[in-house]
Amino acid sequence: MIFEVHILYLAWFISIASFFLFIPKKKQRNAQFSILVMQFITWFLGLFVANLNLIQYPVRFFSGVNGTSFTFEYLAYPVICAFFNEHYPEYKGKLIKFCYYTTICSVITILEIILENYTQLIKYINWTGYHTWSSVFITLYISRLYYRWFFKIP
Repeated sequence: MIFEVHILYLAWFISIASFFLFIPKKKQRNAQFSILVMQFITWFLGLFVANLNLIQYPVRFFSGVNGTSFTFEYLAYPVICAFFNEHYPEYKGKLIKFCYYTTICSVITILEIILENYTQLIKYINWTGYHTWSSVFITLYISRLYYRWFFKIP
């Protein structure tokens, strides 16, 4: 349990520090938009998945409020989404864009599977890594659509 709490604090520290250290100040407004969009998406999907008992988060902050992981659903993943949108290869070919999506989705899924296997932060009930990969792909795609629409990227 103490190990898991340290991971949660580390996720907070890395998410906040990386936002300010690795996203240029002139792009932070755009990144904040990405974070807000992803928080909106993960609010509904996270509650849906947790309430259907597809995933459980045995160790989490704000456990009395709802069944989702506040740290990962509302901070870590939205910050990853901000990096995803800020470094998206907008003017590259379709193959590069597809590889970008699949790489990000695969890395997130692998990290989640490692956490699922070796910690009490997440437990799959009726869920698999394929579900994670698919949901990450879809949510990143939706986020990218909103990002392009909001900032009028052709």
